[in-house]
Amino acid sequence: MMNMLVQPSILNNQLGLGSGDPILTIISLLSYLFIFVFIFYGQRIQMYVMIREVESSLFKLKLLKEEGRKTAIETINEIGKPTADPSSKVDRYLEYFTIAPQNMDPSGIVHKLDHILDVRDERLKEEVKLMAPASDEVQVYNLENTLEAAMALNFIYKVVRHYYLQGKKTLSLYTIMQLQMILPLVMKEAEAYSSALKAFAYGQPIGDGVGPLIAARLMHGHEVRKVPKDCVVATVPFENRTALVTKAEGPGGNVGKPGDAVKALIEENRGKISAVIMIDAGLKLEGEALGEIAEGIGAAIGGPGVDQYKIEEAIMEDKIPLYAVIVKEDIGDAVSMMRKEISNAAEKAIERVKDVVKERTKEGDQIIIVGVGNTIGVGQ
Repeated sequence: MMNMLVQPSILNNQLGLGSGDPILTIISLLSYLFIFVFIFYGQRIQMYVMIREVESSLFKLKLLKEEGRKTAIETINEIGKPTADPSSKVDRYLEYFTIAPQNMDPSGIVHKLDHILDVRDERLKEEVKLMAPASDEVQVYNLENTLEAAMALNFIYKVVRHYYLQGKKTLSLYTIMQLQMILPLVMKEAEAYSSALKAFAYGQPIGDGVGPLIAARLMHGHEVRKVPKDCVVATVPFENRTALVTKAEGPGGNVGKPGDAVKALIEENRGKISAVIMIDAGLKLEGEALGEIAEGIGAAIGGPGVDQYKIEEAIMEDKIPLYAVIVKEDIGDAVSMMRKEISNAAEKAIERVKDVVKERTKEGDQIIIVGVGNTIGVGQ
């Protein structure tokens, strides 16, 4: 009988329930309750925590998107002097999309994509002119860039909202988890586009304009002529060589078509070009210094690949060497107002181009130097 009474007491002591202290008893019971709840509902609790984090980022994205739309409308009203409220036209512009050509049969796809991009570019410029009838050509380019940044913010917000609502509706842990994992990178890109809005609206140089900035410094004081499409070129004496320096026509927000420009220059000087050197902004890795200069081989140009294809095709017949010099920066620096480190890096990049020219060509040779990037705020 005595043993029967002692056994429950030992069990209670082991569980911490028989110590005589009611606080310890309550803590023990709550601990066991927490363990049982976490076993059966831990995943769902984790999902709700992640949903709250995603909601917070989604709210910030909504503010950035609305700020982008507001900035675009204010800039159009200030510069374009429209006769009616442009809000509805801006909203329609922000929803534009472009469908890539069918790639099931890849033959000729570059020319199809080139044509579609040309149609898109002309269509959007026409829309800007209708919204801002008092704007000149430079202002049209700048307004188009402003609207493109607002369009990007609108698209990012809608995509994040889509996966957030889908994950919340289906209570899919993995949908919400993947969204939460990539959100820091998404937010970084969205904030970069948001910071670019003012630069585009007021025609200030951006980090991506370092290529055109270098080309403009090289061609400064020399006669400039136009080449296709939306590009300019100047013949410049350079390290006892003759350099054909080309860039997009500024100071409007324009990237031009360097592929067409290089092709035209090679055809004009068939058999005379010894090298093509391209200068562009390049995406830096974390830990690398902003404005660091790197040298390589190939066409240093981003975008959908049309201009890269044209340049590579143009150099093939004469087997012209293609060199690249890049100024390293991250996505935020590339689309926001040009920082001092990037501006200072332009001189270092020119010195690197001189080294390439002296090492890879002979005196008296003719070369092409291409400044690639958005030439907003950078003249000739």
